[in-house]
Amino acid sequence: MIGVPYDPNIIPLTRIFDLMILYETGNPARIGHFLKVHGYAAQIGRLEKIGYPKQLILEMAAIMHDIGIKPALEKYGSSAGQYQEELGPSAALQMIKMMNIPDKTIERVCFLIGHHHTYTGVDGIDWQILLEADFLVNMEEEKMSEKAIESAYKNVFKTPSGKRLCEIIYGVKTD
Repeated sequence: MIGVPYDPNIIPLTRIFDLMILYETGNPARIGHFLKVHGYAAQIGRLEKIGYPKQLILEMAAIMHDIGIKPALEKYGSSAGQYQEELGPSAALQMIKMMNIPDKTIERVCFLIGHHHTYTGVDGIDWQILLEADFLVNMEEEKMSEKAIESAYKNVFKTPSGKRLCEIIYGVKTD
C-alpha cells in the first residue's frame, strides 16, 4: 500500500502509517522510532482499557508525534522538543485533513503532538500514555543511564501498565 493514492475507505491508522513512512523516506531511525512508540502506546492503551475514541486518538498521535522534526530542522536547524511541539501540529493537520476523521479527533491528535514533550498539566490518559510510550523508546535509543531511567519512572510514569512495562524492560526496582 505504500505510496498508493488516497482511498477514503482505508482505515485512518493504516493510511497514517503509510503517509508517515513516505514522509520519513530515507530515515529508517525515525520510522523505527514512531513504529516502536506506536506499539507501546497501543499496548498501554489496551491494557488501561481507555476505549474508543481515545485509543484511536492515542494511536494516531503516537504514529505522528515526531512529525515536527523535519519542519523544525528546516526552520531552526534543530529538532529540539519545543520546536517539534510548535511545528508538529500544523504538519500533522496538513497530512490528515483530507481524511474522513471528525474535527474533534483531529484537534486532540494535533494537541497531543503539540505537547508530547510537555510533562506538566497532563489533562488526559491519552496524553499520559503518549509520554510514557515515547519515554520507553527514548530510554533505549538514547541509552539513558540507570539513574535517568529511575528518575523518569518516578516522575513521568503514572499508568500501572506503563510502570509495569518500564519495570520489566529496564529492570526498574520498585521499593
